[in-house]
Amino acid sequence: MKNMTYLLILCCLSFIYAQKTDTALPLNPDVRMGKLDNGITYYIQKNTMPEKRLTLRLVVNAGSNLEDDDQLGIAHYTEHMAFNGSKNFAKNDLVDYLQSVGVKFGSHLNAYTGFDETVYILPIPSDSEEIVDKGFQILEDWAHNISFDEGEIKKN
Repeated sequence: MKNMTYLLILCCLSFIYAQKTDTALPLNPDVRMGKLDNGITYYIQKNTMPEKRLTLRLVVNAGSNLEDDDQLGIAHYTEHMAFNGSKNFAKNDLVDYLQSVGVKFGSHLNAYTGFDETVYILPIPSDSEEIVDKGFQILEDWAHNISFDEGEIKKN
């Protein structure tokens, strides 16, 4: 009986592993997708709730899986350094600015690093073109303008 149980479990598991996993999920027809000249892929979906809010996300297809043994934690560290200064925002200016336009650090503004991705989440008011423009400037800074200030590096 014990062998039959193991055989049954093995058969069930083989069906799980036999499933094709490389097919992409179909894109929601409400989502507009495109690719910029610089290679960045974007997705846009209109939501009516919450009103006058826009959530921008920068999804980097890199995470801890790209680290060598002597680099463990560097992806997560880089994610944190994005909030400690960039080309257009000195040390605390980013968080101070976002809080001044109603964005709460932690509960709204956040980021995370996973095995194969690093995601920055930036919810901002959408009723001001200036704030929306600055939101895209923040994404650009996170993408390639993190300052890695020596004082912040030593502190962290």
